Amino acid sequence: MSSSDEEGGGEEYLFKIVIIGDSAVGKSNLLSRYARNEFNPHSKATIGVEFQTQSMDIDGKEVKAQIWDTAGQERFRAVTSAYYRGAVGALVVYDITRRSTFDSVSRWLDELNTHSDTTVARMLVGNKCDLESIRDVTVEEGKSLAESEGLFFMETSALDATNVKTAFEIVIKEIYNNVSRKVLNSDAYKAELSVNRVTLVGNGTDGSKRSQSFSCCSR
Repeated sequence: MSSSDEEGGGEEYLFKIVIIGDSAVGKSNLLSRYARNEFNPHSKATIGVEFQTQSMDIDGKEVKAQIWDTAGQERFRAVTSAYYRGAVGALVVYDITRRSTFDSVSRWLDELNTHSDTTVARMLVGNKCDLESIRDVTVEEGKSLAESEGLFFMETSALDATNVKTAFEIVIKEIYNNVSRKVLNSDAYKAELSVNRVTLVGNGTDGSKRSQSFSCCSR
């Protein structure tokens, strides 16, 4: 990332976040709902690399999230290591109406742990909560798994936008907190950020103001 904000003297962050999970759990629609407030009920499997960049303000600093969709690779039971490279956040998605997608979460977490090379803020997302009448995975089961794995947890609906923005923003804020703590503790971390494709530009690294705490269903 080649940018600077010398005139403003502030900081700019760019974080890579990946969305993983079985095919047809709604990953692409979660991204399109968050990034463009769109939902396509007839969306097909993603082909090719797809990502969206969203910005938000935290503590007066511009934070950009580059959010990657799996490009249909999950249909082949594996996602390439390049997809995970440099990721500092992940949404692990299952469909609350299909238990098999919930059972696959542990495999996706193993893959994430295998390929990630830095601290990753992780959230378990039970999507399609608008389909309560055909639910196959309880809220309690989602919470329990998230708690055992040390994940944030939230149920969402890309269809009606329930919790979609909140889920992404919790992950982005957690990444920011992780980075802020490391910047406070080590000036050398700025070099590590560059290596991991998470870029910090600017002068203010004192981290004097921290983002407010936030809550979700479970952690």
